[in-house]
Amino acid sequence: MDLLNTLVDKGLRRELPTREEALAVLATSDDELLDVVAAAGKVRRQWFGRRVKLNYLVNLKSGLCPEDCSYCSQRLGSKAEILKYTWLKPEEASQAAAAGVAGGAKRVCLVASGRGPTDRDVDRVGKTIAAIKEQNEGIEVCACLGLLSDGQAERLRDAGADAYNHNLNTSEATYGQITKTHTYADRVDTVEKAHAAGLSACSGLIAGMGETDEDLVDVVFSLRELDADSVPVNFLIPFEGTPLAKEWNLTPQRCLRILAMARFVCPDVEVRLAGGREVHLRSLQPLALHVVNSIFLGDYLTSEGQAGQTDLDMIADAGFEVEGAGTTTLPAHRSDVAAAAPSGGCGSNGGASLCGSGASTADDAPAAGCGSACGGCSGHEHAQAAPAAAQAVPVAAQAVPGEVRSDLVAVRRRGAGTDIAPNA
Repeated sequence: MDLLNTLVDKGLRRELPTREEALAVLATSDDELLDVVAAAGKVRRQWFGRRVKLNYLVNLKSGLCPEDCSYCSQRLGSKAEILKYTWLKPEEASQAAAAGVAGGAKRVCLVASGRGPTDRDVDRVGKTIAAIKEQNEGIEVCACLGLLSDGQAERLRDAGADAYNHNLNTSEATYGQITKTHTYADRVDTVEKAHAAGLSACSGLIAGMGETDEDLVDVVFSLRELDADSVPVNFLIPFEGTPLAKEWNLTPQRCLRILAMARFVCPDVEVRLAGGREVHLRSLQPLALHVVNSIFLGDYLTSEGQAGQTDLDMIADAGFEVEGAGTTTLPAHRSDVAAAAPSGGCGSNGGASLCGSGASTADDAPAAGCGSACGGCSGHEHAQAAPAAAQAVPVAAQAVPGEVRSDLVAVRRRGAGTDIAPNA
């Protein structure tokens, strides 16, 4: 179809699509879905080949957040039964990170709940970064600590951080409906602080919160304008005990269209398939690898992910390969400019700030900006299949094609089925 040919041509030239073209991708029919995935796949292979970058989340501090992000199980007033604990010690965090690195992860994402770090917190995270890098040569470390104050991004950079994640999550127009305790502008400011300090900016979104197609296009266009290097795309994990617990708005087909739209708008950046992929994409996860070039390995912040070995098998079976620690993720025109300019910048579009992408996200770190995709520090060794009752679908309950299903995958909190208490 002409639309997809146009989008492929623009993606290969790193040219920004029009808003109308982006909206048209979200409006395509299920009959056109494989064509959409194939077109996005051409753009993905142009800039990233068949490599898949693995990222691993370590939840440094869980629960008890003063922010009120509606999607988050750690939010103020949350009734969700999640693991709650204060800061991990550097050696504990390093040990947790080792599980992900052993599974092939080349980036470790350090996440902490809360509005933002104190200067003491920044020092604490700096020691954790040093401990991880001492044990794992060549590993990237991304911090996700919430809203940054002046000078904190520079201190994280000096401590060895490679990137900073803070998601926009949704459009500016609807942000106030999701969160009241901070603003969309606060989030933009933190991403800009990270970028200006020379950290690789990671910022993404959460789909499935009741937003419109226009909201999705708005936030992805904003991410491109912010010129982030990685864009995590999260799909809402409707956690019981949160205001959005009943928001089941996504089908696997819609998730694929959202990912394809993000790839067309951000053709040469790391588009990461983040939180909620197991819940909403389900058996179509391998198709998403033709669009994205990055995923999280193992568990998320407060919910269980797919078993790590299952992720590795999925990548191999789909004909992709895990990106090695010695490989540069971004295309040369982006990585060279980023390395040369401490103020950031991807070099796309002749230096215009129109590239955008993101990093990690999570279903429970509201102010930390990790959306619904961050992995938990327990690692994939605790990941389990959904209970048999959730897996077995009676013949009479088989879905109509394209129907939203909330019964196929149980949302399991991290630590469920283990001897770890919810408030360990």
